[in-house]
Amino acid sequence: MNNISVEKILEHFQLQQINQTPIENTIMVSDIKRPGLELAGFFDYFTPDRVQVLGRTELSFLQELPKELLIERLDKFCSYDIPCIVITRGLEPPQELVDLSQKNQIPLLATDYSTTSFVSRLTDYLEGEFAPEVTKHGVLVEVYGVGVFIKGDSGIGKSESALDLVKRGHRLVADDAVIIRRFMRGALVGRSPEISKHYMELRGLGIINVRTLFGAGAVREEQSIDLIAELEKWDDTKNYDRLGIQDDTEEILKVTVPKVTIPVRPGRNLAMVMEVAAMNYRLKSTGYNAAQEFTKRLEETLRNGN
Repeated sequence: MNNISVEKILEHFQLQQINQTPIENTIMVSDIKRPGLELAGFFDYFTPDRVQVLGRTELSFLQELPKELLIERLDKFCSYDIPCIVITRGLEPPQELVDLSQKNQIPLLATDYSTTSFVSRLTDYLEGEFAPEVTKHGVLVEVYGVGVFIKGDSGIGKSESALDLVKRGHRLVADDAVIIRRFMRGALVGRSPEISKHYMELRGLGIINVRTLFGAGAVREEQSIDLIAELEKWDDTKNYDRLGIQDDTEEILKVTVPKVTIPVRPGRNLAMVMEVAAMNYRLKSTGYNAAQEFTKRLEETLRNGN
């Protein structure tokens, strides 16, 4: 998303409009600005493209200024192309700010939230709206709290494995197409396109509604992507990793995600393997690596000649 309308912010946070300016501006960046230095007269590094938030500190400072200096500072402040100004804590802004924002067609909004709370909420909201995203082919499930993104060639058994996991008590997030979004903190979150939410395609059976068949507890709206499980057809000529010492990864939207490659052959219980992969990921997250522990014990045994 390249921009978001100020009107959408007003509706989402149920803000009140103080002046009568038409709300037609758009927000182009996710950053937020508290213009303390600017109100003190230092505009050299001012970033007017951000939402400007004025709290108790800023308004108290303005009240202490002589009227002529107050008008001078606010006139310069409002001369910039600002998307909107938000007054927090339900405080009353100076009439000069109301008049100058009206003159320069800057929406002046108000909220009852405290400044810290509003800035935090608005930051999270804007980061989500502006986060880069990509749609990838695969299935996303939540297994023991771990988001497992199942990928592989068409017909390899991704949906069937996910359905087996749902029957085991885990939850489906998306089938076939997964919309993946990267947040500023470097986390990947996946969700289903609205049209296919809760639906799954099974070859030979058709489309099923997982929520209807298994209940509301069998689906999840979105989930972080913690582990990639790539399914591939079993190749007898290929030497598969049997210890798991070398950790494999894959990059999605410039975020590195751990990956396991699971060879598929008739009779192999893929759902059980993915459950173990999810549990093993959780153990590794706590600092325990079974492969490294086994290798260490083996080396000690060999050194001792036992």
